[in-house]
Amino acid sequence: MADLDHEKIGQQPATNTVCAKKKELLSTAMKRTSECRIFTQEIPIDVIIHAGGTAFSLHKFPLVSKCGYIRKLVSQSTNDNLCTIQLPDVPGGAEAFELAAKFCYGVNFEITIENIAMLRCAAEYLEMTEEYAVRNLVGRTEAYLNDVALKSIAGAVCILHSTQNLIPIAEEVKLVSRCIDTIAYLACNDSRICEPNKGESGIEGVKCCSMDNLENIVDWWVEDLTVLRIDMFQRVLIAMVSRGFKQFALVPILMLYAQKSLQGLETFGNRRKKIDPRQEHEKRVVIETIVSLLPREKNSISVSFLSMLLKSAIHLQTTVASRLDLEKRIGLQLGQAVLDDLLIPSFSLTGDTLLDVDTAKRIVTYYIEFELEGSWLGYGHMGGDLLSPPTSDMERVRKLVESYLAEIASDRNLTVSKFRSVAELVPEQARVRDDGMYRAVDVYLKAHPALSETERKKVCSLMDCRKLSPEASAHAAQNDRLPVQTTVQVLYNEQQWLRHIINGSFTGTDECPDLPHKFNLHDATDFHPVSSELSSLKRENQELKIELVKMKMRLQGVEKPGDESALGSPSESSMASADKPRLARKSFISSVSRKLGRLYPFLLGGDGASTPSKDRITQGRDRRHSIS
Repeated sequence: MADLDHEKIGQQPATNTVCAKKKELLSTAMKRTSECRIFTQEIPIDVIIHAGGTAFSLHKFPLVSKCGYIRKLVSQSTNDNLCTIQLPDVPGGAEAFELAAKFCYGVNFEITIENIAMLRCAAEYLEMTEEYAVRNLVGRTEAYLNDVALKSIAGAVCILHSTQNLIPIAEEVKLVSRCIDTIAYLACNDSRICEPNKGESGIEGVKCCSMDNLENIVDWWVEDLTVLRIDMFQRVLIAMVSRGFKQFALVPILMLYAQKSLQGLETFGNRRKKIDPRQEHEKRVVIETIVSLLPREKNSISVSFLSMLLKSAIHLQTTVASRLDLEKRIGLQLGQAVLDDLLIPSFSLTGDTLLDVDTAKRIVTYYIEFELEGSWLGYGHMGGDLLSPPTSDMERVRKLVESYLAEIASDRNLTVSKFRSVAELVPEQARVRDDGMYRAVDVYLKAHPALSETERKKVCSLMDCRKLSPEASAHAAQNDRLPVQTTVQVLYNEQQWLRHIINGSFTGTDECPDLPHKFNLHDATDFHPVSSELSSLKRENQELKIELVKMKMRLQGVEKPGDESALGSPSESSMASADKPRLARKSFISSVSRKLGRLYPFLLGGDGASTPSKDRITQGRDRRHSIS
């Protein structure tokens, strides 16, 4: 707070001897009306100044003694008694000019952080320099700026915020640049978030602070920056980075600024909410500027924040470059994304899908490119090295794409080609299990019952029946929405799995051999009629399951006598182990092998397919629904 006590101008006290006529013309104090503001000291006014839409009735002498600009205008006036001066563009308007006039008259007022910016600009505009008076207003405001206002980030930000309406004169007096430099200097004064200086060896002496503690480091002053206009905010952050502020430390500042600047913008519905064109333009500029300020370090920005920016950018129709930049950034970190990050509403009014499928496709494509090429296309890594994403990332992305497919599959406007184009993005080697793909296919078939048989086959070809879990296979075998050929393929692979279980139990191996290659159901000519063969496959699978249960029961029965005989004499034990178990096991293996042998001609599509016996068919019919 600065005081102007020693700048008082001696006032002549009113006396009781002044005539009544003079009292009618003069006033003994400053008088304010709705039309004008009058500074009087028992001297008739001789100048009227219009500043900021307000008329001020003043006196020439106190003004011209300290204001070089007004002195020039008064000297050019032809009216010696009462002249009128127009100051329409005075910085700060009527409020700033009133304070400057008070200074000329010696009226006390306080210089504060709130009014220092307009006072400094008004003093410059009125040319209130030391050339016209000692300790003039320019010198007084400069002293306050250097000694008080620019000593803290809060003060510098407040002044910078005030200068936003004082351009260009605030730029001319270097007030804007001084505030920006002060903020950047004080922000970088904390060594925890400042880039360490490198020695001659080029090795950094200070490690980068952890992302977990980053918000606590900047929380005490970052709130102040959010009041700035986006152009000023950008200049401040650029100055901070140039002074050594770590780029990844800008993320909390950008997130908070975006949160406050984009309030009221709804990006969840499909209808574009009408907002004021001026506000829409401001928000568009905010998003484009924030995107340009985002750090390039990988994993320095959360995917949820990037997704929020992308949704807002699409809603506000920002430049294509900013949207593509956000898509690439999300693709780079897609392994950290959740389903909501990909659910981007479609704001087009063409009656297309509810979600923006094309944008999601591009994001996944970017990730696949990064994965396959083994490079980050110019994106930095916080550790300094460029590393390929771990295998777990691809597994998470596969599950994410499958969840996304299941989410969009219920959209009736989603075409088969677009559904397939998204599903085919995930590489085949990343698909260990296809249960998620089967779920998405099932949802799509349920939501599109009018699909032709050919279209249903195209959709079902996306999943590999060999990679379905036993639970998914059991569900698919009874799914009426699947084409018959797909159901046959599921049952065939289920038989292969059951055959492995039976054989593996006797051979004592736990390793599961690769399932046979998928036989072509669409081009086979020997599968006639398909419905009859489908029923046969179901019966054969049911019989295999029953034989598997019987086998387990027999093995339990064989093990019990073996355990009891172990308690007897060694000779009896050796005789028991040499005779009965071998005969029983051989007999059972032979029976199972004969049953499986009958299936091979049928499974291979040969002409020699045997017909199940009547007793076997009856048994399958009676219990075909008991195990599925």
